[in-house]
Amino acid sequence: MHFVPTWRATHLSRQCSQGAPKLFVPPSAPPDPAKVQELQRFITLSKRLLVMTGAGISTESGIPDYRSEKVGLYARTDRRPIQHRDFVRSASIRQRYWARNFVGWPQFSSHQPNPAHRALSQWERLGKLYWLVTQNVDALHTKAGSQRLTELHGCMHRVLCLNCGEQMERTVLQQRLEALNPTWSAEAHGVAPDGDVFLTEEQVRRFRVAACTRCGGPLKPDVVFFGDTVPRDKVDFVHRRVQEADSLLVVGSSLQVYSGYRFILTARDHQLPIAILNIGPTRSDGLASLKLDSRCGELLPHILVR
Repeated sequence: MHFVPTWRATHLSRQCSQGAPKLFVPPSAPPDPAKVQELQRFITLSKRLLVMTGAGISTESGIPDYRSEKVGLYARTDRRPIQHRDFVRSASIRQRYWARNFVGWPQFSSHQPNPAHRALSQWERLGKLYWLVTQNVDALHTKAGSQRLTELHGCMHRVLCLNCGEQMERTVLQQRLEALNPTWSAEAHGVAPDGDVFLTEEQVRRFRVAACTRCGGPLKPDVVFFGDTVPRDKVDFVHRRVQEADSLLVVGSSLQVYSGYRFILTARDHQLPIAILNIGPTRSDGLASLKLDSRCGELLPHILVR
């Protein structure tokens, strides 16, 4: 067994990113020119555009999602994401999580924004994009330069203590874990959307987990695990941004998770026009005035902003 060194993990990430359309992006037909024109008109008429993004915008950067037909994690494996309750209650589950995340972090953290992320950042700089809400935890919007941003489910690049709330950068924790496990080694088997990899129980058993340096409490990535809820103040903040907007564009999300879907309902209640760019059906197709089944990075950079 061996640990994939940082330089090689980065190399693998680049390879993964270059092959992303084959690996993680569902097949789609070429963009319908008439619908592209409609989207251009939708964006042109928007003065306070709110954009909500999901995993489908990051698959083109080499990060797999959960639900895409044939290429999502649910379709390819029997693996399921960690549950919040299990992580909080079980030290052994936390050990397994951090061992797997430790191996996967160099690759996960090396992913870079794709043309869709960069296009949305440019829209913000040009004054077109009023607010960006992402369901992703990969920090790619931040890397692309977006600032008017709410990370609805948090970010894997931050870690917090479950006892005292102390925060630290994930890169700092990686250094601590390396110091605690100088001779530990493991070989990764696949990678998940949240940076997790698949290890055997034997590989996990000898891994040492770091504790909070302030109170000794257990550490958790600053993300909303499955079964947990988005903080109320963050939900209220996003509801206000939706109410202040004049249109809503969904990019790369099936909206199956209620934490994002509820903001579509708010937009509907305030009679905002809704457009959706996502390969495959979404929970809100019936509420949208426009639906496009195209790759985000293939389409968004060609929309003119004026």
